[in-house]
Amino acid sequence: MRFESLAVWQRACRVTCEVYKAMALCKDNVLKNQITRSALSIPSNIAEGEERETIKDMVRFYVIAKGSAGELVTQLYQFC
Repeated sequence: MRFESLAVWQRACRVTCEVYKAMALCKDNVLKNQITRSALSIPSNIAEGEERETIKDMVRFYVIAKGSAGELVTQLYQFC
């Protein structure tokens, strides 16, 4: 798998793990669910993009991952 060697994918996975740890004690299940789903979406979309056959598809999934990162940051502001 090519994506596993990408530094950006590795960093996104570490962020996801940290988010899951930070949200462990969160009592707001709706916010907790949305934040963890956003976090997991970032490395997932990077991986999916890398596995696509065309550059156009790859870029599309990178853009989705970038959008998920923005979504996560916004949700984290609400959490604090």
